[in-house]
Amino acid sequence: MSKDTGLGVDRRSFLKTSVAGGAGLMLSGKLPLFAVGGDTKMNDINVALVGVGAQGQVLMQSLMKMPGLNFVAVCDIWEKFNLKRGVGLLRKSGHKPAPYTDYREMLEKQPDLDAVIVATPDFWHAPITNACLKADIHVYCEKMMSNTHEGAVSMVRTAKEAGKLLQIGHQRRSNPRYQFVKKHLLEENSICGRITNVNGQWNRAVTEPLGWPERYAIDDAILKEYGFEGMHQFRNWRWFKGLGGGPISDLGAHQIDIYGWFLNANPIAVTASGGADYYDSLEWYDNVMAIYEFETSAGPVRAFYQVLTTTSAGGGYFEYFMGDEGSIKMSENPKYTTVFREANAPSWNNYVNDGFLKNKGERDVRPWEIPLPVRQEKSSSVDVRETAALDAFDINVTLDGYIHQPHLENFFNTVRGADTLNCPGEEALQCEAAVLKVNEAIEAQRRLTFTDADFHA
Repeated sequence: MSKDTGLGVDRRSFLKTSVAGGAGLMLSGKLPLFAVGGDTKMNDINVALVGVGAQGQVLMQSLMKMPGLNFVAVCDIWEKFNLKRGVGLLRKSGHKPAPYTDYREMLEKQPDLDAVIVATPDFWHAPITNACLKADIHVYCEKMMSNTHEGAVSMVRTAKEAGKLLQIGHQRRSNPRYQFVKKHLLEENSICGRITNVNGQWNRAVTEPLGWPERYAIDDAILKEYGFEGMHQFRNWRWFKGLGGGPISDLGAHQIDIYGWFLNANPIAVTASGGADYYDSLEWYDNVMAIYEFETSAGPVRAFYQVLTTTSAGGGYFEYFMGDEGSIKMSENPKYTTVFREANAPSWNNYVNDGFLKNKGERDVRPWEIPLPVRQEKSSSVDVRETAALDAFDINVTLDGYIHQPHLENFFNTVRGADTLNCPGEEALQCEAAVLKVNEAIEAQRRLTFTDADFHA
């Protein structure tokens, strides 16, 4: 399937030897995006994009800024809209992709493919990814891996059998700010002390179901061939059982992945509540509240997560790791990110002096960030004290560029043999299992436990 370079090796073997060095990181000031070292020729990796909907277009923002990629194909069943737009954007950037509406035809007619980006609805992830892997092609697949645990397991097994790379789109794993916090603040310095609780959320205001221009509607016969009952379901697939997993899957998966990654542990149980309370024409739970139980090397941790789709209240989206000496509130959006030092903790001056943190000084702390002050009782038999204000710090690391770009660059650097994957399929499976169990717990209306088999293929 691979073209010969004229050097006695096929194209794909050449990719792994044409780049010297690897991804580089600076430990102070601004971090550059992951960059490939050595003399890299332009257009040396042949790529296809399968799925040019909302997420596919987000990935294209980063992909079109990356050198060394040659888009030879684009595939989407919405020929009149998504496919036309995706091909047009890539051609404006100098690429000459062939358009396809069926990934099977694409694989048959494009034997020169080195890598495929899969950004389709979740229920197509496993079939398309497995077909690409079996065709000797590396795959970057968006999260969730699949709408079923069985589908996700099949992807891990197929990647192992084929000996190909499978990166899952949990892009926080490659974000230099997240990497910095995990390595330098948590693992090397245990800046929070013992982490006892985690809190996270993604709340967003009411949004109406997506519509479509009638003149661009897909024929019903085509929609049924690809598993959709109509345009409404096609446009809003994330909300339908059998196609996606609802907001806990669509939004929560990104953040629940960080729970296990930062804690270096998988959950042992989950309890959850949710309901389809607001949107009449959609199926999945539009609000979910879940409590995970973790056993870490330092002790038990309870982690709460909520996703609400009828209000943006509560301070955006974040993952909040709380310990007895400090807390770290993380978000892809830097304005939601702050590190707090407890009054009883040792001085953090060394972290400021070393350039890890920037001192904000005292600030007005939001009500959900510290316990409310307790009124001093007159009785001498009652011992109540007001919680001291927390010192607040910024992380002295920023990301220049789109949030997906470092993760995509990590994938392509690994294709070239200059790096290792930050979120391979076998690691992503652990998050997928944790997220999928939430919907099961809501339906069962009871606490569900995990087994080790849930997290391994």
